[in-house]
Amino acid sequence: MKVEVWSDYACPFCYIGKKRLEKAIQENGATNVEVEFKSFELDPSSPETPTMGLYDILASKYGTSVDQARSMSQGVVDAAKTDGLFYEMDRVVPANTFKAHRLTQLAKKHDKMDEVSEELFQAYFMNGENLNDDSILTRIATAVGLDPATVEAFLASEESSDEVRQEEEMARELGVTGVPFFVFDRKYAISGAQPVEAFSQVLERIQQEQKVEIVAEGDACGVDGCN
Repeated sequence: MKVEVWSDYACPFCYIGKKRLEKAIQENGATNVEVEFKSFELDPSSPETPTMGLYDILASKYGTSVDQARSMSQGVVDAAKTDGLFYEMDRVVPANTFKAHRLTQLAKKHDKMDEVSEELFQAYFMNGENLNDDSILTRIATAVGLDPATVEAFLASEESSDEVRQEEEMARELGVTGVPFFVFDRKYAISGAQPVEAFSQVLERIQQEQKVEIVAEGDACGVDGCN
């Protein structure tokens, strides 16, 4: 079974959804599930060097005051806590995430995609780090086992930019307008950070469909003899 997850590191619900999917897989006992993270930028035009704080950006986007934006964010913080995530929204650096998505592509080629994705989410929402900073991205990648020289050279290039754009185009073709968005075996989809139970139901449904249904039985031999 393959689960494709379109998400953005600047999306608080994407990290929550990631954790809920992982919990559902664990509770389900599924051992044949491949999870692949796909690129999606909520704001491709966001500056590489942030000029505004998170609450200022939210206030401008939703037409509220900064205090109201802060209150809105508190609801997200409370939701994250129920999944064991402790967001530090006051520390978030709202930088462009394109380079972080490129790094995820590199990690995928080295079988480190899940580890890098986890570290990137933590860096953004818990550590207040700039995901457009090469030194920060190199440190994150190195911490999970990637070669620092390879990472530095990669970030200095435009490598994997096309892969990011292709995955974003794929999302548009599938009708994805928001993240997180989960696609199971290109057959079922879940939009948003749904409860663990929603993920479990889809996993169980696919597992049932994968079982072979016996539609007719006749004479046969087994380990205990023939009948």
